[in-house]
Amino acid sequence: MSRADPSPGATSFQEIATLRIELKDSDPLIWRELEVPTSVTLKVLHDIVQVAMGWFDYHLWEFTLDDRRYGLPSDEDWGTGRLYDATKVRLRDILKPRRTRIDYLYDFGDNWEHRLIITRVRQGDPGLGYPRYLGGERNAPPEDCGGIPGFYDMLAILADTDHPDHAEIAEWLDEYDPDTIDEIPMQYALSRIANRRNAAAKRLKNKKDAGNS
Repeated sequence: MSRADPSPGATSFQEIATLRIELKDSDPLIWRELEVPTSVTLKVLHDIVQVAMGWFDYHLWEFTLDDRRYGLPSDEDWGTGRLYDATKVRLRDILKPRRTRIDYLYDFGDNWEHRLIITRVRQGDPGLGYPRYLGGERNAPPEDCGGIPGFYDMLAILADTDHPDHAEIAEWLDEYDPDTIDEIPMQYALSRIANRRNAAAKRLKNKKDAGNS
């Protein structure tokens, strides 16, 4: 069945998909996997990626799919063509059958490029909250460290106690551990997104019930 002609179940509030996030050019690969509602806007999808990767939403960002770019409207003209409003497009509106790949760019200076791979569109469990974290490996780089090249240069200096910049880098990184995902704040932030969705669903239900009374 085509996404352009969805069934009533495909457009329900409870529909979810598996989202895999991969940070391009990371080696070993930095990745996360989640279950996400297909009813979220691309702006909320951005929020989910930020939380899952441990970014702090300090910088510009955009999604790209089939040469269409989605982000937040701006008065600035960067000469890069039309930017579709991510607050007005839902994830389910752009999904393809079986598998959808979306490119996500965060921070146009450091250029953190991500692959988003979306599969297994299905009905979620009404007893669970979504988005829901499933797993992942390795901590995402710190903000503003110079992109992938700067990140790995920094880790090399951190590992070399004889390097003249070792102490400075160690102080700047503080307690950063490249091998450990800090799951507690991630789970908390994802639950806040899920709670907002649940509150919206409740308002919609109450409005529908009032209209039918």
